[in-house]
Amino acid sequence: MAVDARAAALGLRAGMAVAHAQALVPNLAIEEADLAGDASALQRLAAWCLRHYTPLAAPSPPDGVWMDVTGCTHLFGGEEDLLTGLAARLAGAGIASRAAVADTPGAAHALARHAAAPITIDPPGARASLASLPPAALRLPDEALAALRTLGFDTIGQLMAAPRAPLAKRLGSAVLHRLDQALGSAPEPIEPAAPADMPRTRQGFPEPVATPEDLARITALLAERLCEKLQQRGLGASRLDLVFQRVDGVAQAIRVGTAQPTRDAAHLTRLLGVQIETVDPGFGIDSVCLSAPLTSALGARQDVSELCVPSRAPDLSGLIDMLMNRLGPDRIFRMQPVQSDVPERCLRAIRPLAGAEGAGWPDRLPRPTRLFTPPCRVDAVALLPDHAPVRFTWRKRPYRVRRADGPERVFGEWWRDDAETWAVRDYFRVEDEAGQRFWLFRRGDGEHEQTGDLQWFLHGMFG
Repeated sequence: MAVDARAAALGLRAGMAVAHAQALVPNLAIEEADLAGDASALQRLAAWCLRHYTPLAAPSPPDGVWMDVTGCTHLFGGEEDLLTGLAARLAGAGIASRAAVADTPGAAHALARHAAAPITIDPPGARASLASLPPAALRLPDEALAALRTLGFDTIGQLMAAPRAPLAKRLGSAVLHRLDQALGSAPEPIEPAAPADMPRTRQGFPEPVATPEDLARITALLAERLCEKLQQRGLGASRLDLVFQRVDGVAQAIRVGTAQPTRDAAHLTRLLGVQIETVDPGFGIDSVCLSAPLTSALGARQDVSELCVPSRAPDLSGLIDMLMNRLGPDRIFRMQPVQSDVPERCLRAIRPLAGAEGAGWPDRLPRPTRLFTPPCRVDAVALLPDHAPVRFTWRKRPYRVRRADGPERVFGEWWRDDAETWAVRDYFRVEDEAGQRFWLFRRGDGEHEQTGDLQWFLHGMFG
């Protein structure tokens, strides 16, 4: 049924007779195949993909997972970054994987299993990548593959170029149907995974609906029902998936997230309503499902909106949610101080509503409001090696220093990198004749060569 990497290196392969494998490799370790366990694990993997990557994911037995990533790739930096990150996370869990993005499920299935590269991005509308693959990539039964080999078909490209009528007569309609699915000529609906413990609510219609007003009204209704279920369980939703099932079998999904768990139906309706205009209803939508793939405990809260509480901090969660869903979750953040002597390491980006972690900004040492990463190389002139510069040139523009303060000596963090064992920086706050204030540093102490090469850098600007 399957072999691991070491077995494959020894020349074993899936489908080989056990007796043959044992003859090739004495003392071969063999385990009974657990088909039910594999199916259950595949279902759990599809549910994990559903929670972390896309609203539309489903098992593709026996060894794959479908993911419709339409409209989701920008949240992960693009298609390639999404697949690379997914493969890395699976590898961290001990799961070897191959992945592909294509226009159709059939093409993605074929490229993920038969393309040369472990990660494949098929350009929109491309057919050349499919043409070079074997007919087995079309998920055909064994008898159909045997018949194709007898007829001399070695690639999908040969099938694409052959007359359809004789093929249908000799092989039946299954071969052409799979080919049409891979090329996008025939639909291939995918039923999304639905974990039993996921809060969800669904609404079907006797007649298809298509107008934005109807979709907005249904969204509000489902949001109220889902929030009631969340309240009964004592949960709050951090992510919502709204899936529209069209009459032609195509599913379209909207995913929104929140900065903190909530079950405010009005707020969730507003977040979903912003993206409803992106839904193409086609010939109509016959059912809508709203689910909460990410939830966490949320206790009861007292509504104090009518009370006089002048000291209460403003609630920014609604604004942050709107910005995150418009711009992407990684583009809304705030900076958190981190204990470090090296300026570029003393802060990091955290979630906008995350709590403080104890570290604070330094009080006695002023820091610039704008820090350059990496520091900018400048040409500077100092009267003495350990003095502040009297003038410097940045981006081909000269600056004459009127006032200066320093140096503030910063040493490298030797426990991070051996190259920083002797590293030294001398920082100066300087002000030019126009009143602009800069943060410059010289690399090295001017006495020991191993501390630095005495080059000057602009690291930040004040004000």
